[in-house]
Amino acid sequence: MKVKTPVIGGICQSTQGRDKDRYYLIKTVFGDGTVGVVDGNFKKLSAPKRKNLKHLKLLPEKAESIAAKFEDGRQVFDTEVYSALKTYNFPQKEEN
Repeated sequence: MKVKTPVIGGICQSTQGRDKDRYYLIKTVFGDGTVGVVDGNFKKLSAPKRKNLKHLKLLPEKAESIAAKFEDGRQVFDTEVYSALKTYNFPQKEEN
């Protein structure tokens, strides 16, 4: 299922560029068809990466607690973002 509208706190996957297949959290939505994304590791909250929506696959999931903090103007830490995306960027290997 492809989500059309980006939402703050939404999770997305990069489909183009050096960071292909990396998962991000949307921090800001710009009016020109781009969003500011962070992952808490390489792209910190202090310097979000600007990505074109054409180069992102928006997922239906959303980091609710972080999104609420963004909306309220409360401080969000890079470690929170990193933890929220850990299951996406570092999937657990299945034990046989």
